[in-house]
Amino acid sequence: MAFDLQLSNVGKVFDNGTAAVIDFNLDVNKGEFIAFLGPSGCGKTTTLRMIAGFEDISSGDISIRGRRINDLLPEQRPTSMIFQNYALFPHMTVRDNIGFGLDVKGMAPAERDAKVSRMLETLGLTDIASQRPDRLSGGQRQRIALARSLVVEPDILLLDEPLGALDANLRKSIQNELKLLQRSLGITFVFVTHAQSEALALSDRIVVMNQGRIEQISAPYELYTRPKSLFVAQFIGRNTLIPGTVRLSDGKNVTMDTPYGALMGTAQAGVAVKQKAHLILPAESIDLLPAKTSKVEITKTYGTCSIPVKVGRIQKIGHIVQMDVDLGEGRSIGLEGHADKYGGRFATGDEAFIAWKKDGATVIVE
Repeated sequence: MAFDLQLSNVGKVFDNGTAAVIDFNLDVNKGEFIAFLGPSGCGKTTTLRMIAGFEDISSGDISIRGRRINDLLPEQRPTSMIFQNYALFPHMTVRDNIGFGLDVKGMAPAERDAKVSRMLETLGLTDIASQRPDRLSGGQRQRIALARSLVVEPDILLLDEPLGALDANLRKSIQNELKLLQRSLGITFVFVTHAQSEALALSDRIVVMNQGRIEQISAPYELYTRPKSLFVAQFIGRNTLIPGTVRLSDGKNVTMDTPYGALMGTAQAGVAVKQKAHLILPAESIDLLPAKTSKVEITKTYGTCSIPVKVGRIQKIGHIVQMDVDLGEGRSIGLEGHADKYGGRFATGDEAFIAWKKDGATVIVE
């Protein structure tokens, strides 16, 4: 069975010679929710526009369900696209906005009206069907744009930061609705965002891009806990990066010589002795221990994975305690944990240890 969407060695070079997308390869299964994530200018929106047909492809192929679509016009492709500004027609009612794509296809009025009515009901828009979108809230306009894209029954729905204009609370609500709707419809979604939390919460897999290239394609949890490049480690989550040189390696378990002594982590690919590398510590994998904790106790639980620190700023926000700890040489890192774990246990200026289990840290070779 063909993939719902397949990009093979896709590239885009603009007329001025700028390479916007380089050797992009991705296979998407039916019903997957894929997020393109990366900093501004990384090529994620350009890639989405190439899938939609709004940008020409300089090299490679794009296929949907086994059919090459490189040369098809946007309206000939089995895709729909939702833009950040929704691109609704202010002079049309909600009903007419949703039905516009069906009118373009020349659908019979009775069938068109039935499809629009079902979509209005599905997205809870029936009560405002006769209103115009410029009089409605951002959340309502977002639902209208979604309904207009889904009513034409696309194979692939493309979303270009569609939640970017919403406030935080509404954005979270729409995120939940979007995920539930995608699951119920079984349509493949390709979603562009610069918000990490959005990509991690919504997607089945995340494509992290940097300077036109793919850095990593992984499920959210794997991406967050096992970055495969220094860029991803610095871009995703709240990681501490400790430089060093590989002292020992059995292919998975790695001991590194670092400015803080011999420290351990795990490698996803083989690393060689004497290679320069970084130990990546996710904030969630780090424990803060009182200075009175015995060396025997630390070694029993964490092996050699500990560093003496001094506690700096402490701030309690609701049930979460946030702290800065000083590693020496002018370097500090941020930690956070539940108040049940850290509340009242530490004060600014306290000596302490940070510690982690080696399986919670990842070694990345430079």
